Amino acid sequence: MKYGIWNVAQPAAEAVNGLMAGGYAPLTALVLAARGFNTPQKANAYLSTDAPLPDPFLLKDMDKAVVCVRHYLAAGERIAVFGDYDVDGVTSTCLLTDYLRSLGADCLSYIPGRLEEGYGLNAIAIHHLAQQGVKLIITVDCGITAVSEARLCRELGIELVITDHHECKDQLPEVTAVVNPHRKDGGYPHKNLSGVGVAFKLAAALEGNQETILQRYADMVCLGTVADVMPLQGENRVFVRRGLESLRHTQRPGLLSLMEEAGCDPATLNAGSIGFVLAPRINAAGRMGCIDLAVDLFLTRDPQCGAESARKLCQLNRQRQAVETEIYQQAVSMLPQGKTPEAIVLANANWHQGVVGIVASRMAEEYCCPTFLICLDGEKGKASSRSYGGFNLFASLTTLSPLLESYGGHELAAGFTISKDQIDTFRQEVCKLAEQFFGVVGPRAVLEIDCAISPELLTISNVESLSRLEPCGAGCPKPVFLLEHLLIERLTPVGNGRHLRLRLRQGHHGINAICFSATAQSLAVCEGDIVDLACTLQINEFRGTRSVQVNLLDVRPSCPCPCSADPTDYTLLRQEVLSPAAAAAMQPSRQTLADVWRYLSRLGPTCTGDPVCLCRKIVRHTGRPLHLSQLLTCLDIFQEAGLLQKERQHKFLSITLIATHGKADLTQCHTMQLLERLKEG
Repeated sequence: MKYGIWNVAQPAAEAVNGLMAGGYAPLTALVLAARGFNTPQKANAYLSTDAPLPDPFLLKDMDKAVVCVRHYLAAGERIAVFGDYDVDGVTSTCLLTDYLRSLGADCLSYIPGRLEEGYGLNAIAIHHLAQQGVKLIITVDCGITAVSEARLCRELGIELVITDHHECKDQLPEVTAVVNPHRKDGGYPHKNLSGVGVAFKLAAALEGNQETILQRYADMVCLGTVADVMPLQGENRVFVRRGLESLRHTQRPGLLSLMEEAGCDPATLNAGSIGFVLAPRINAAGRMGCIDLAVDLFLTRDPQCGAESARKLCQLNRQRQAVETEIYQQAVSMLPQGKTPEAIVLANANWHQGVVGIVASRMAEEYCCPTFLICLDGEKGKASSRSYGGFNLFASLTTLSPLLESYGGHELAAGFTISKDQIDTFRQEVCKLAEQFFGVVGPRAVLEIDCAISPELLTISNVESLSRLEPCGAGCPKPVFLLEHLLIERLTPVGNGRHLRLRLRQGHHGINAICFSATAQSLAVCEGDIVDLACTLQINEFRGTRSVQVNLLDVRPSCPCPCSADPTDYTLLRQEVLSPAAAAAMQPSRQTLADVWRYLSRLGPTCTGDPVCLCRKIVRHTGRPLHLSQLLTCLDIFQEAGLLQKERQHKFLSITLIATHGKADLTQCHTMQLLERLKEG
């Protein structure tokens, strides 16, 4: 099991029937009902991609921003659009720069060097722009925390307009206008605009016609919105639908060349294509210190220049991948031998700052723990970190802020600077925080599943109907389904052993599935196993034949009776605060203890695995209910009796049976005595 917890929604039959009566196919109706859209009207509103766009002037300070920009346009003064080096920042910068130039503005764009200047408005850039005669700076996708930088602009006689979409702090910069949908004193109906979405709103306000601007720049707004993982709801769905249409028929030579160079078919382009194919190549410019390539890609009108930019971006992306692989291999070699740490904290002077965040994400997923990778520069280090299993990075950095020089980010991704001599202390303290957070059970990732379905629903027409949910992404994810009680008939390695094809059966229904980047060993499955699958669905076309393909996300042993994965009662037991009723329910019977012991004995003297998976296998073997808290309690009892030794190895349990002579009195073990006391209240 990749995910320790499968949250399976239970759509109400009445809602599903109502949606089907409203014209939705069965699978689509199940998904919509599971997500809480229980009437055709609510579902239609959720999926709408042509709703009217809210008035840009509903954004606080938009009127001030428009008056200011028009003043500098009329005066012919030099304007700078100041952006960020990711896809959202680049598209924001290019959209507004291109639009202002079309109005005759003397406008230049400025994106800071990731390695030299870091993120956001900074003193180096401001002085440079002042020397170039800039009188107005408009930020896009940044600036909301630029309090001191705003003060410097005033001292240098530069007017500043901020457009941003990041969370606002209590103190806003003192500038002419702060346009941000997250302003606490604002009333804009859609808070989750991307940076390029806000830039679009400024251009639309200046133009006085949103449709005109959308026709010209829907492709850019779409790219930034998807790449920045904005929820595809409300206004963003309009942006992405219109943008995908624009990209399929793009007149921008750079984008056309990028799709060709990346092997991305415009006819089948979707949000996933942007997130996994186009965005990484555009991002490579910022990561590898060649941001001008990404700007040229969007702004050039010369096909030859566009082709050259696209070629170089793809080349840069390959270089980025090579650097990423090298850093990953070095980081893995630096891990301590034996038990995986509660959190990975590694530092190296040769690592590339623009790439370590990707490596941290990969390692967090592979080793199932929060990961912090630090690029050393002399006696200082700059880190990128990624979370795992719900561990809150920003909260942990706040707790450990006395050890840091600066930090920022959010729950899932964050960065900080640290003195080299504080790294060891930071490693010790963050591992303690992770151990406290994950507790005795260990880290467990959660998989959200829309609903359980039966194999008879796997028809081409049903799966095709799921296209009504497009565009899919954050806020409107690709549907995930549960298929239960399937017999594995055949396992076939494909793609030179890199992937695994499965042939499954339930009754007279045969199902073809594939799991990418997996083997039978990594999935811990064998032919003849009865399993549950979490999967997505698609139509596969091969040699003119169309069929339903099941894309496997996770697999677990199928259970014939209840098997809860909730460890809460076990945690409360260890804290000695379990209620009498819960203690009575938790206390394992002789039968339960025998079931667990016999199954462990079948596995041999040692075994290592996910405790939830082990619990489900025991239930499968015995045909009797068992929940995770009970299993963990049984293991504690056996350990106290000297029958086994267990050790948590991060998200896995390692169990070693101990050879003994004679019977052990389990009733005298500490845990059994504790349960007796708690039962009595």
